[in-house]
Amino acid sequence: MAAVIQDRKIRVSRVGKQPVPVPVGVNVTINGQQVTLKGKNGSAEIQIHPWVLVQQEGSKLQVTPKVLTNEAKYRAMTGTMRALLNNLVIGVSQGFERKLQLVGVGYRAQAQGNLLNLALGFSHPIEFKVPEGITIQTAAPTEIIVRGVDKQQVGEVAAQIRAYRPPEPYKGKGVRYADETIILKEAKKK
Repeated sequence: MAAVIQDRKIRVSRVGKQPVPVPVGVNVTINGQQVTLKGKNGSAEIQIHPWVLVQQEGSKLQVTPKVLTNEAKYRAMTGTMRALLNNLVIGVSQGFERKLQLVGVGYRAQAQGNLLNLALGFSHPIEFKVPEGITIQTAAPTEIIVRGVDKQQVGEVAAQIRAYRPPEPYKGKGVRYADETIILKEAKKK
């Protein structure tokens, strides 16, 4: 398919041109537009857009547009599907994680089964129900580690936990990402 694209001078997304490497230990099943991946961290599946074709060539997945045209929407969808497929391959083989820190006096977290108990300075404790496919660990009372196969879901869960008490701009107290930089404002002067 790639040779036909080059002969006709059809452009493809720069991301979409690159094949998706499949590491050893990851099984790929392509059933029409449904791609299922199984690895050591679990399994995931993705529904490929009808404009895009996925083929397995040895230990690589090649993503190409079904329609041979220079329209931007087909190139963009090819790149998008390739990026989503690559994220799933990384997820089932290595997994994704996001670290959160609690900054503030008395702020703490404790993971208990599928619940995350948070004490964030409110008059009541917060119980966060952990969704299916996500694991949460608390290495220390002020550190939360969110892990999972789906990159989007890991980021969404971390954002939901951070939204309970985002860092405030004067002292920096609240829930923040471990790699986040908070720019503090100067206090009002008299």
